[in-house]
Amino acid sequence: MALRLGDAAPNFRAQTSDGEIDFHEYLGTGWGILFSHPADYTPVCTTELGKTALLAEEFAKRNTKVLAVSVDPLDKHEGWIKDINETQNTTVNFPLIADPDRQVATLYDMIHPNASATATVRSLFIIGPDKNIKLIITYPASTGRNFVEVLRVLDSLQLTANYSVATPADWKAGEDVIVVPAVSTEDAIKKFPKGVKVVKPYLRYTPQPNV
Repeated sequence: MALRLGDAAPNFRAQTSDGEIDFHEYLGTGWGILFSHPADYTPVCTTELGKTALLAEEFAKRNTKVLAVSVDPLDKHEGWIKDINETQNTTVNFPLIADPDRQVATLYDMIHPNASATATVRSLFIIGPDKNIKLIITYPASTGRNFVEVLRVLDSLQLTANYSVATPADWKAGEDVIVVPAVSTEDAIKKFPKGVKVVKPYLRYTPQPNV
């Protein structure tokens, strides 16, 4: 059965390039990103893992740990990581899960038989501190992910978790956000001292509260 937003993120133990981990223990009390790759030594995946490593400071700022998973074994991962570091001018500094028995791929419904019976699609899950799934993005194997978008969505999710706001279309960090309908305008004015702009009773903006 496919996972949906709000579902509990399944826990697992696995061997990784950084040793054996318990997924939930590894995430601790912070946020997590789990994303899959069709196979090792593939060109698009190489660029994605390199980009993730280059963004390490951005993920750290957001108290977010990243893990990648591929259905290939650990010894293959080790050689591939060397290639990623060399070709992408970076150092992979997060665990790459070995999943040759497809345990993780099956738990997270990462194999779509109509696309490939053996390789994972490019699934990405953002998991909150409560260990529930907050975001699912699935790309075909041929399309590299947009990690600027991943960071943007992570910022939006964390704002929603910490304040009673949502983010409008094409929102970027630093721009105005939307007061959620559950908060009355009267309460919003008290809650958001930077001001509330009422366009319609249901459409109210306020400056991003954490900047």
